[in-house]
Amino acid sequence: MTESYPSDGRVGSDLIRVLAPNPSPMTAEGTNTFVLGRSDVAIIDPGPALDAHLDAVERAVAGRRVIAILITHSHLDHSPAAKPLSRRLQAPVLGFGPSTAGRTPEMEALTGLGGGEGVDHDFMPDRLLSSGDLVSGDGWSLRAHWTPGHMANHLSFEWAEAATVFTGDTVMGWASTMISPPDGDLGQFMDALDSLERLEAKVFHPGHGGPVHAPAARCRALRDHRQARTAAILMALDQTHTIPGIVAQIYADTPPALLGAAGRNVLAHLLHLIQQGLVTATPVAGPDACYSRA
Repeated sequence: MTESYPSDGRVGSDLIRVLAPNPSPMTAEGTNTFVLGRSDVAIIDPGPALDAHLDAVERAVAGRRVIAILITHSHLDHSPAAKPLSRRLQAPVLGFGPSTAGRTPEMEALTGLGGGEGVDHDFMPDRLLSSGDLVSGDGWSLRAHWTPGHMANHLSFEWAEAATVFTGDTVMGWASTMISPPDGDLGQFMDALDSLERLEAKVFHPGHGGPVHAPAARCRALRDHRQARTAAILMALDQTHTIPGIVAQIYADTPPALLGAAGRNVLAHLLHLIQQGLVTATPVAGPDACYSRA
């Protein structure tokens, strides 16, 4: 289940949430930036490079030493504030890698498919993190877990002392994440849900929206949602063979502003079905191709 964060931003004695002023249909009320720790701190997802937000994060740090600025993934609503905050606070930026890091060979071969929505192409961390790497401060530790799917360089950070995971955009309570190839990969996303569920956390803190207090149930619900979407797409292929046609059938109640994102999600499902041998594309897979059951 989801709820709202406290209005003063103080989630607990060791955790502050700073809300970035970038609300939109894709970001809910804005990006959640987290400041974790007491005597020394980590910043998780510094957010967009807006002066008001940079100032708010610096106030939350309150002069404490910043051990690391951690990036879940390099979308423009999560990572651009990293470098200016790094200069202000003399702290290193840690992440999985640049925006193309972690792509499967299949997705790397599909670079011409479009997509690239909101990608921070200039992002490069000072230090690379791999799955299992640990970042520690006074009384806290964060373990990195590679959770691609929404974006190939996506990490989640497990705060073991509190049975908590910072999930970025992989798991949110208010919406299912966008998967836009080649940055997004449905197969990777389903595997990431399995990995996060196995952590047996008590709460997820996402990149947007409120905390998720039934994490395992939310992972299962998102998995079921994607499987239902896949089944609906296969049924739609009995009547239509294009992505716009599929979107019109299965996203009939979606606001027009989100139909572009819906089309990218449909493409992700179709590519996954092609990999499973259940669908074919003519002439080649892409936004303008024709699709049929295999």
